[in-house]
Amino acid sequence: MVTEPSNESKKPARKDQPDRLPLHQEDAAARRRRLVSGLVTAVVIAAAFGFFAALAGGEIVGLAVALVVSLLLAYLVLFTVRRRVWLEDGVVLVRVWRTRRVDIAQAERIDLLVTDVRGMRTISLLFNARRRGRSAKVDLAVYAGTGGRELGVLALRRLANALMNNIEANGMIFSELLVAQLRAEAKGEAAPDRPLYRLASSAPQGKFTQRFTMDAVSRFVARLD
Repeated sequence: MVTEPSNESKKPARKDQPDRLPLHQEDAAARRRRLVSGLVTAVVIAAAFGFFAALAGGEIVGLAVALVVSLLLAYLVLFTVRRRVWLEDGVVLVRVWRTRRVDIAQAERIDLLVTDVRGMRTISLLFNARRRGRSAKVDLAVYAGTGGRELGVLALRRLANALMNNIEANGMIFSELLVAQLRAEAKGEAAPDRPLYRLASSAPQGKFTQRFTMDAVSRFVARLD
């Protein structure tokens, strides 16, 4: 199932600004729900840690542990909720506390990641820039069972076009993967028959994150019809 474009993507771009396409799939209401549920979960977990710490070391130790755990979990929740990803003229922009820019055409390495969390598999592209420590991850699809959420056609097309310009990391291979995904959607194929789903399901179970190298993706693309 392909998600509908967000409200941000439906707004007309100003003529004096570059065309910025949101790659984040959640709207403001969904982010608020995630924030509230995440903070509530953080408080519950912190209270549990504090309770057991208090049994072992006393009330002060328990309160200290609960405070530290709650702050760490609250930071993770805020980090996830605040994260935004856009595509602008072949450049991926990632904003949490500040904006990080990674030019797809200049990325020196591209990896495909499959993350498995409670039966939900997320397939992503990780762009590693020349500047050390600077990278950007773009989630292409999230699958659970025989369905899921995928990036829209426009986003996949623009990513594929940007990847074609990357020579150093052989972005053409990843571009062909996205084009095959677009072709499968145009044919009306069900999610289990689409390349991204097939690639995500091929990752071994029991691993939180599986990294596919360019060679592995190339072999997969070569086997596509």
